[in-house]
Amino acid sequence: MVAGFEMRTGKDLKRIGAELRKMDNKQLKKEFGSELRSAAKPMVPAVRAAIRQIPSSRGYSADGLRGRMSKAVKLEVKLTGKQAGVRIRVDGRKMPTHEKALQAYMEGLKKPWRHPVYGNKEVWVKQDPSPYFYKTVRPLGTRTRVNVNRAMDRVAKKIT
Repeated sequence: MVAGFEMRTGKDLKRIGAELRKMDNKQLKKEFGSELRSAAKPMVPAVRAAIRQIPSSRGYSADGLRGRMSKAVKLEVKLTGKQAGVRIRVDGRKMPTHEKALQAYMEGLKKPWRHPVYGNKEVWVKQDPSPYFYKTVRPLGTRTRVNVNRAMDRVAKKIT
């Protein structure tokens, strides 16, 4: 506990989700999902903006690489299973086949990153990562966790 803030876990969220399913109260479950989504929603435009700001010799284009990555930013709220939680991610499944791992290379999670120069299959370069994700979400994380915990507290009171 730090300054009146108790860290909750995915297990807490999973337990509340299970109680909501037992109650079969669709309205309360919908409200809870909506509150969780609202708590994390500010992260989505922040991550998209960070992606658009990744340095490039070409200007930003919605159809370009940074545009495709920006469109792949996704907010997930899951109340069941081992992965219960609220997540922001750049979903590689929403990227073209040959770019599915690009967000990880760009962040620096995978190395090295080599690619052809503007589609020229004969000239390849090694590109350094341009971290964008964690440096964007970390400063927003504490506020988001506080808001998620508040939503969990509200629904827990309604359940009991």
